[in-house]
Amino acid sequence: MSIELEEVAPNRWRVRKDRQLAPVSDLPCPNVISDTMDPTEQVDGKFYTSKRAFRAVGRALGLTEVGNEKIKPKPKNAGSKAATAARREAIKLAAQKVRAGVRT
Repeated sequence: MSIELEEVAPNRWRVRKDRQLAPVSDLPCPNVISDTMDPTEQVDGKFYTSKRAFRAVGRALGLTEVGNEKIKPKPKNAGSKAATAARREAIKLAAQKVRAGVRT
């Protein structure tokens, strides 16, 4: 195994690395996702070859496509005013006990 060094500036060296380019696709637009798919049956009994039509029928029937659902945020449990007041009073009492040196 041989290590090849190259001088990048006077008295500055680094290990020479072979740079390989990522393989390029032979397709004209390799990053474009096609709308076509194998014939797939939707719950209405019809077969669809277009992703757009397949999804439109699913949405119209009230179905959720796994991975595209929007998760509703959980509401904060604010509690009642009485519970909030009781919690604040309990914290206040505990802080007073700690300041007074009470240890349990």
